Amino acid sequence: MLTEFLSLPVLVQISLSGFLVGLLVGLTGVGAGAITTPLLISGFGVSPAVAVGTDLLFAGLTKIGGAWRHHKLGHVNWKILAYLSFGSIAAALATLAVIFIFQSNKNVLGTSIRSVLAVTLVVSAIAVPLIPILLTRRTKFRSRTIKIRPIATISMGLLIGAIVTLSSVGAGAIGVTVLTLLYPMLRARHIVGTDIVHAVPLTLISGFGHLSIGNVDYTLLAALLVGSIPGIMLGSRLTSKFPDWILRLILSAVLAFSAYLVLTKV
Repeated sequence: MLTEFLSLPVLVQISLSGFLVGLLVGLTGVGAGAITTPLLISGFGVSPAVAVGTDLLFAGLTKIGGAWRHHKLGHVNWKILAYLSFGSIAAALATLAVIFIFQSNKNVLGTSIRSVLAVTLVVSAIAVPLIPILLTRRTKFRSRTIKIRPIATISMGLLIGAIVTLSSVGAGAIGVTVLTLLYPMLRARHIVGTDIVHAVPLTLISGFGHLSIGNVDYTLLAALLVGSIPGIMLGSRLTSKFPDWILRLILSAVLAFSAYLVLTKV
């Protein structure tokens, strides 16, 4: 197991990194998977497959509280969620099957994960600062009539499911962007709520799939959770203290730099 090669000081560093990731997530609302996976790969030398698998469970567990809160507040469009999940979960299962087939070929699997991760990070870096602008546009629409687009929603779900399962990135920033573009009549709170609730089963199913293949490290997962939970709580309290646009620009720069590290890390 990976943790056999990680000393206690390194695990403490991972927990501190988890705290910083949680702080950023609490401040901006996105970025957990997009930061944690490249950090584990480039910063701590974790294999791409284990980094993705561990981070998927990490992301799923940390989103449960937020998903329940949005459900209680009525911020979830369940029809859209059903179509999106139909596509994403099917794609996740298919992607897990492909990962299982290539599991023995570490070079091919690692290279594929790095490539998809880098591209997704760049897309996320572009999407993060655009999300507030796209969400602000919702106020221009007076009609509350939401025309459901099953085929388009399922298709986007397929894409998101494959990307998330292979890279652990995309359930947040890309999910919000997709919903915003597909449903311009949907209120901002419903876009965010639907996206967060959708991310929970997707990341957990993908994460447990990786777990069944052997791509999850329990000690690494625990170290991340120990640091991230207080980080998210603190970030949520501080979010009103900083201009949102500054935080998102910083996050965007971090994502772009993460993509660079993933591609150049030997």
